[in-house]
Amino acid sequence: MIRTVYFADKAVAFAASAPDGTWYALPGVTASDLSRPKILKILESHNSVVLLAPDPEAAFAAFAAQFARVEAAGGVVVNDRGEWLMIHRNGRWDLPKGHLEAGESVERCAEREIEEETGVAAATVRPLCETLHAYWFPKTERWELKRTRWFELRPTQPSALQPQTEEGIERVVWCTPAEAAEHVRDAFPTIRRVAEAMSR
Repeated sequence: MIRTVYFADKAVAFAASAPDGTWYALPGVTASDLSRPKILKILESHNSVVLLAPDPEAAFAAFAAQFARVEAAGGVVVNDRGEWLMIHRNGRWDLPKGHLEAGESVERCAEREIEEETGVAAATVRPLCETLHAYWFPKTERWELKRTRWFELRPTQPSALQPQTEEGIERVVWCTPAEAAEHVRDAFPTIRRVAEAMSR
């Protein structure tokens, strides 16, 4: 399995051999190659970096240890017309998601966060995928690595769309499949991964 960590629009993968696509390969990875500052420096000039290691899982674990780990869940709510529920936040199209609370299942987290961010009550149907997203969080002054588990969901009742503006959400809309596909093209790579999982 190839582990991919996204830094906004850029990606770092951990693999035994180079994946297809335009990746900058760093072969024979050693412990010093896995330092966060070194990887961030490489990402300044390359959008996609693959770290080639004999044991990719061990390499990923060493890299992940340099971050505070965060668990989250979210998903794609699909109504009976086949429309997707999407949010517009910080100038980009996105899908609702949020942090896991203590003692909460990932399914319940996805349902709760979707209702909080959009006003839509929904129930999980199936798991889709998980994504890894790394970022600097100014509020806690630390680097975080967020693992988000994604689900497909269905609305459980008619609900008025209510964007959670205190979370920076400007709009909540139901999108036709064509509109959703167009929005996903300009979304973060993590959202494109979720859309790909929806088509499987």
